[in-house]
Amino acid sequence: MALLITTIVAFIIALVISTLIIYVVTKLFGEKEDIKTALIAALIGTVIYAVVYFLIDRGLIAAIIAGIAWLIALRMLYKIGWLKSLAIAAIIWILASIVGWLLPTLTGPI
Repeated sequence: MALLITTIVAFIIALVISTLIIYVVTKLFGEKEDIKTALIAALIGTVIYAVVYFLIDRGLIAAIIAGIAWLIALRMLYKIGWLKSLAIAAIIWILASIVGWLLPTLTGPI
């Protein structure tokens, strides 16, 4: 039971952080949508990656397929072009990676 609660809490924290990163980056690119759109983008991205990794397994091909699917989702949610969605996604991935490297050191051993 404790593992389930820990997993749910970790998912919620990751979702909040992802939502904030998406929101800030899209605002930097001049998008007008609100935080709800960023939350939807974070949820869709999570589902896309989970489904692709489940079906194909982890690896470069799965990451490429999931990345393209998420670019399509960003394009549709924010009504932007391919290049802008690629630029936004790249910055989101970079910031999320940095946060992912830093966050475990902030919480200490679990």
